[in-house]
Amino acid sequence: MIITPNLHFNGECEQALKLYEKVFRGRITTLMHYSDADPSDLSNLLSEKEQGYVYHAEMIIGSQRFMFSDSLDKIPFGRNLSIVVTFESVDEVKDAYSMLSVGGSDIVPLKETTYSTCMVSLVDRFGVRWELMTENNS
Repeated sequence: MIITPNLHFNGECEQALKLYEKVFRGRITTLMHYSDADPSDLSNLLSEKEQGYVYHAEMIIGSQRFMFSDSLDKIPFGRNLSIVVTFESVDEVKDAYSMLSVGGSDIVPLKETTYSTCMVSLVDRFGVRWELMTENNS
């Protein structure tokens, strides 16, 4: 199991990445825009501006992996951090989700994406934002 902080932005992710890369001497290891995503990942058509938003990015700061993305829905100030837990199997994701979702609410329902064979994003009953996933093995 791997735990990763994930920062969410309102269209300014790429600018934040450039700042953090400079400030923390970070190393960007992945940078995908919405235009790079498999269309089945997306629930609606995107504007040209949204297609340029960051869909999924990763940076190493020190020895810690961080994930970043732009949200297509407005992220309220203070709700832009989630904790990503990367599991070895889909069953582990589903088991953790079944327990964390009680009394919580989904942000992104359980599904396969361009970067994960199984992922879900939710807020638990205590107000903590979690993203549970497996790595994409393809």
